[in-house]
Amino acid sequence: MHVVVNAAASADGKLSTRRREQVEISGSDDFARVDRLRATSDAVLVGVGTVLADDPHLTLDDPSRRQEREARGDPRNPARVVVDSSGRTPLDARILDDEATTYVVVADETTATRKAALEDAGAEVLVAGDEQVSLPEALAKLDERGVDDLMVEGGGEIIYSLFAAGLVDELSLYVGSLVIGGRDAPTVADGPGFVESFPRLSLREVTHIDDGVLLQYDVMGRPEEQ
Repeated sequence: MHVVVNAAASADGKLSTRRREQVEISGSDDFARVDRLRATSDAVLVGVGTVLADDPHLTLDDPSRRQEREARGDPRNPARVVVDSSGRTPLDARILDDEATTYVVVADETTATRKAALEDAGAEVLVAGDEQVSLPEALAKLDERGVDDLMVEGGGEIIYSLFAAGLVDELSLYVGSLVIGGRDAPTVADGPGFVESFPRLSLREVTHIDDGVLLQYDVMGRPEEQ
């Protein structure tokens, strides 16, 4: 499986404000780029924190891209994946509609009642891990379901966890021309952070888009291999 993390951050590396409120960091040209990237992906993954904060739909914006996918025999929208250890995804979340297959990945400790409720709401529930979702196991289960190209859209906790597990192949980071600030504002990679070994990146391309830059990196290896 090929995993691409896509994120948009302020010039000081923040994804949103300390209140977890969405900020428009990029513009129309970058929105179109993200839509193109989604269209070439088999699935789009987010953490449950993103679902709770933003209620994203994660479908394609451009109808012509949906038509192109159908013409080549793919579903009109990529599948959607929520990493949600305790099954907190709201049952009325937009991500659970019938516009695309939605996988909610939970830990084994999630109650049978909650799993059933998520399935009734439209999700296909996958169990990976005991108390918390095991990302390697989750991605293996997605691979079994035909997900070869996975796009990750955040937030910072899930991005950190994927880097820590050595599961990221590429990072596409749009850096916008604004400063958000705040020690409690989410960053591109949150979590406990790396202190001794660090994921190493190789800068492949820099592109001026809207009033910012897109930095495209290849990931050079797992943190413990550095």
